[in-house]
Amino acid sequence: MSAFLTYELKELLQGGLAIPANPTALTRDLKLDERRQRALSRYYLDAGSGGLAIGVHTSQFEIREVGLYQPVLELGKEEMDSFLNKSGKSVFRIAGVLGNTAQAVNEAGIASDLGYHAGLLGLAALKGKSNKELVAHCRAVAEVIPVIGFYLQTSVGGAVLDTEFWREFSKIENVVAIKMAPFNRYNTLDVVRGVVESGRAKDIALYTGNDDNIVADLLTEYKIPIEGKVIAKKIVGGLLGHWAVWNKKAVDLFERIKNASPSEALDLLSVGAGITDANAAFFDSRNGFKGSIAGIHEVLIRQGLLEGNYTINPKERLSPGQKEEIDRVYALYPELNDDVFVRENIDNWLR
Repeated sequence: MSAFLTYELKELLQGGLAIPANPTALTRDLKLDERRQRALSRYYLDAGSGGLAIGVHTSQFEIREVGLYQPVLELGKEEMDSFLNKSGKSVFRIAGVLGNTAQAVNEAGIASDLGYHAGLLGLAALKGKSNKELVAHCRAVAEVIPVIGFYLQTSVGGAVLDTEFWREFSKIENVVAIKMAPFNRYNTLDVVRGVVESGRAKDIALYTGNDDNIVADLLTEYKIPIEGKVIAKKIVGGLLGHWAVWNKKAVDLFERIKNASPSEALDLLSVGAGITDANAAFFDSRNGFKGSIAGIHEVLIRQGLLEGNYTINPKERLSPGQKEEIDRVYALYPELNDDVFVRENIDNWLR
């Protein structure tokens, strides 16, 4: 595919999409569970998600170490192709891209060859590098595939990236979006400032990855003073691990937020507080997010989409008390789960 996005794909991305970060379905012996992996993609697509992000943090970074990176991307491609043929709806296709420059360029090439539209570029492997070195790395990947920047929170391996980095990163022509997931309002503002100061505010779509602040992020319009003018910039969509579960209700809420009048904002913020509470349980915030992947799996197991809580890294386990916390938020916020939707469709997804 072309190394640059078409006009139509740019419009799709900048219009704002609900994009779940896909988990990886494994068998008890840690082989790829192809049937359930396909079911996950079918679930998200039928729920109305505007894109899929595969091979990302929620997918387990370790899939690369056991040879599952390309197979997982291939299954996702097949399901997105099938959905497009069936529905006529375009889906934005995102592949996680990680590692040193050689690895990241190789992964970008795999994703591009499979027809993915952009690479979500993680920089955790380059901790300690200067901004100049980081930007050079990003330029190399952007020569292969359009790039979505990824500000990963430090609790799960990310590094602090300053406004200067985001300004220079945003000047790369083939940067098309940024997923902001530092779980920190100050760091999030650094990204917005950097994008505006780069002069490419109109070209780069901002997506929230702040699972602790989803609704507030999507309601906020930043107004950044620069050179005697005020530039307005909104976060147009979400690319979220939290949206890997209860996805149908997340898509419905996203559409409600996009169409909300100012008078509806307060009610939506109240809904957002409940979502943050649920996320605290799913992501195990009490224990430094150690159980975040296992927590997502637990919900999908309850719904029948995953068979068991199988992870490549043996340390990725539910924390003590986390299952009870998930019980609590299930009971407190029944309006947020999409169990009925899943129950009505799961047999078809698992066919």
